[in-house]
Amino acid sequence: MNPSDEQNIIQACQGGDTSRFAELYDAHVRAIYDFIYYKTHHKETAEDLTSETFFKALRSIRQFDQTRSFKTWVYAIARNSVIDHYRKSRPTQDIDDVWDIASDDDIERDVDTKLMLQEVEKHLAKLPQLQRDILILRLWQEMPYREIAEIVGKSEANSKMIYSRTLASLRSSIPPGLFILLATSI
Repeated sequence: MNPSDEQNIIQACQGGDTSRFAELYDAHVRAIYDFIYYKTHHKETAEDLTSETFFKALRSIRQFDQTRSFKTWVYAIARNSVIDHYRKSRPTQDIDDVWDIASDDDIERDVDTKLMLQEVEKHLAKLPQLQRDILILRLWQEMPYREIAEIVGKSEANSKMIYSRTLASLRSSIPPGLFILLATSI
């Protein structure tokens, strides 16, 4: 969605035509879901938090400052929703989600990949939340540092430094195969 269309939709929503919010939802829902899923690793939780994120955005659309990017605003809401979720409860995983194996013929390879991903998740879990967020936004959401900085409330230079130091730390602390998997597939 181009920025001027997005501005027009936001203005319409702020003017009371909240039915136009569906267009904003459609434009951003997949990326927000992916971001939340990377942080929770649980499909139903990611779905619930994605819905909650957009509900909060719709409820607060009149207060949205149009000098900001809508995208970074929604990501910040999503990030805060995940933080609130973890504050409220200890996450659990359904055994079906943990062993959700693709229906390929090579089950052994799928199990190996799943086990490696679990190892990557363990290393990510050891990182402070800010480092995890910046890593996810940069690697898997492919966001520019300017947007990351706005989402996490840090400067662009600080976000770059945190990202660089986090990657260097991971590179030296985990096996090369896991590092490659980390950088390409979560």
